[in-house]
Amino acid sequence: MIAKSPRGRYVAAFPREALMKKFASLLCLSALAFAASAAEPDPVAALHALFDSAWERDLKESPLQASYNGDRRYNDQWGDNSVAAQERSHRLDRQVLADLARIPRAALPPAEQLNYDLFERDYRERIAAYAFKPYLYAMSQRRGVQTLNEVTEFLPFASVKDYEDWIARLGKVGAVVDETIALLEAGIRERRTQPKAIMQRIPAQLALQVVATPEESPFFAAFKKYPDSIPAAERARLTAAGRSAIESGVVPAFRRLQTFFNSKYLPACRDTVGVWDTPDGAAWYQERIANHTTTGMTADEIHELGLQEVARIRAQMDRIIAQLQFKGSFEEFLTFLRTDPQFYYETSDELFQAYLALSKRIDPELVKLFGKLPRTPYGLRPIPMTSAPDTTTAYYQPPALDGSRAGYYYVNLYRPEVRPKYEMEVLSVHEAVPGHHLQIALAREQGDLPMFRRSGGFTAYSEGWGLYSESLGEDLGLYKDPYSKFGQLTYEMWRAVRLVVDTGMHHKRWTRQQAIDYFKANAAKTEADIVNEIDRYIGNPGQALAYKIGELKIKALRAEAQAALGDRFDVREFHDAVLSTGAVPLTVLEKTVRTWIASEQSAPAKAASGQ
Repeated sequence: MIAKSPRGRYVAAFPREALMKKFASLLCLSALAFAASAAEPDPVAALHALFDSAWERDLKESPLQASYNGDRRYNDQWGDNSVAAQERSHRLDRQVLADLARIPRAALPPAEQLNYDLFERDYRERIAAYAFKPYLYAMSQRRGVQTLNEVTEFLPFASVKDYEDWIARLGKVGAVVDETIALLEAGIRERRTQPKAIMQRIPAQLALQVVATPEESPFFAAFKKYPDSIPAAERARLTAAGRSAIESGVVPAFRRLQTFFNSKYLPACRDTVGVWDTPDGAAWYQERIANHTTTGMTADEIHELGLQEVARIRAQMDRIIAQLQFKGSFEEFLTFLRTDPQFYYETSDELFQAYLALSKRIDPELVKLFGKLPRTPYGLRPIPMTSAPDTTTAYYQPPALDGSRAGYYYVNLYRPEVRPKYEMEVLSVHEAVPGHHLQIALAREQGDLPMFRRSGGFTAYSEGWGLYSESLGEDLGLYKDPYSKFGQLTYEMWRAVRLVVDTGMHHKRWTRQQAIDYFKANAAKTEADIVNEIDRYIGNPGQALAYKIGELKIKALRAEAQAALGDRFDVREFHDAVLSTGAVPLTVLEKTVRTWIASEQSAPAKAASGQ
């Protein structure tokens, strides 16, 4: 029955006892529902717990990566690089995928589904690469135990503990060297050796480590300067301990490696340079292509794309040569650029100071092209001389994840007479801002992203962004000099040439000299740089393909956005959209940009309706 309340409203006519029983029943049902929901694991929480545990495992397995990220917990360790450790890590990778599969992806919100997908992709790629035993190629001319001392470039030496951690690491160098020897021996047995052409550079690098006195060792550099906060007595103790560790452990270990390398490994290295001449080489190269480009392109498709890009860029270069009224052939113009003293600094210090001045000139112009800039600064450093003769013109070192270390743009000052002025602007735009520093620092500052996304990445995106950034130089007030503009085209040509020579050597069985000759015929890089670059591609198959493929995708998406938005296109907002996700596969980038385009297209309608 329905009763009328004194205020004119009707209420159900229940006796008091019945009302109390009904209320108690409802409370019981609510409690049961709450208990049931509490018993069901939260898929988002489970996903992030897996992210965290996998991240912690990676740091423990790779203390160098932890140090690189600014995590000091493992600064006294190098990690286990043995075959057994590689096998154990592989089993754990497979377990991570199994654990991930138990988390219901469909129950996750869209942002977490993307995290899920990228995490899954990362581990599937690890497992795919493991099949080809890349750890047996334990050294190359650009990486390996012979450059372990360079870890000091990103270690803090601010406290006694920092030095004690370094001394502890010095005491374990011998174990790392012996593990490397064991890996290289296994590589010999399985015919998984590096090409002799690049490994002939290693003896000179090892010679820098086999020194007569500890003070001559590159590992001793940390003990040559101390912060004021460390007392003199402590300095003496630490220096003595470091000297002892180098004398008794580090130098003898490198002497063992030197003997093994020169007498056994180098003679066993293969005479060919392409990865095709290794077990499962063709399959491994295709895996490397997929990993670095995040596409399904084949080696033949990439080679053809390279040839097309070389022809397109060459036409632009010819127009600049005509503008300069140069009398001679294209080859003669390149010889002029490589040999005329006006294009080179005489000393390393002059070259470094010019890079410093250039960087300061670029920084204030960034607001023209970007709405969001990173808080983390970057600095300029010379590439350590232990690796400078055998490495690239420059590279970038990201900041620590916790903000305790800035990013650094490293420039090669070895032989300034082969470092042309006309490439400095384009190089700085790529490696520093708005290239790698801007993109990577922004990603690392995105605290809402899981650590694996803030610190990781996909080569096609990150290097594609670096190459795309080179095309922004004119908007930043650069390339006003025609030679500098030719330098920008040279760098773009350099990345197009990569598509041809990388696939040429690793798929079409080109020789090293064929690759060098093709590079020299099409780009104004100096011969020293060209040889270093070709050797880089030999030692790291497929990585060089990512730059051009990523850049072309970003340019295509920008053209798509401009066509769709017309006058409403804002380059600052486009760049912010591209950079909003951190490094992702090109398919994810495409979806992100198209979602942004759709939101921009709907913006006028929202404004009209007052929203």
